[in-house]
Amino acid sequence: MDTNETPAESARALRIGDTAPDFEARSTIGPVKLSALRDRWLILFSHPADFTPVCTTEFVELARQADEFEKRDCNLMALSVDSLFSHFAWLRAIRDRFDVEVRFPIVEDPTLVIGRAYGMVAPKDNDSATVRTTFFIDPAGVIRAMTCYPANMGRSIPEMLRMLDALQAIDANEALAPANWQPGEPLLKPPTQDLDEVFTAGDETAWFLRETGRSTGKGHG
Repeated sequence: MDTNETPAESARALRIGDTAPDFEARSTIGPVKLSALRDRWLILFSHPADFTPVCTTEFVELARQADEFEKRDCNLMALSVDSLFSHFAWLRAIRDRFDVEVRFPIVEDPTLVIGRAYGMVAPKDNDSATVRTTFFIDPAGVIRAMTCYPANMGRSIPEMLRMLDALQAIDANEALAPANWQPGEPLLKPPTQDLDEVFTAGDETAWFLRETGRSTGKGHG
């Protein structure tokens, strides 16, 4: 596998707004290159190890919800330090136990090169036992959101979909997503930067707390 990051860049934790580091690596669907997936959304998520109980439940649910991510023009890609053949054995066990096939790629990262490039693993760490990080990457390759869960707590797949919906809706509407926003609900307009509008607003909050109409999306609102 290969990344285009220098050692100094790899040691820096990524932030929202950064370009996702490119890499090439082996995966369960063949060789993958991150930059080849541009023009669609991508959710890149790590898991501590194969054959672990929490991760297994996540993969089962993500596989069951794969069509929902596809409706949103979003690819899924998993990352683990385990080997490609360990991934294969794990996916076979998942298929046989839960009758669901995991078809999104699982990338191997045995040397932690990718994990370090993404700031998921500290430069001197030897494993990723506590890592369950998720990156929401837009079609331009920019990191738009990140979440990090402890190893003993699984991700919420409905929340992953809601975050993706919100990111796509605020882009489509040039707006803001309020607390607990759900697809189809009103978004918020950015606050005005015009002093006259501040003084003529209907009340003391109307210039900065303003709803839009119903939000638009890609068939899921």
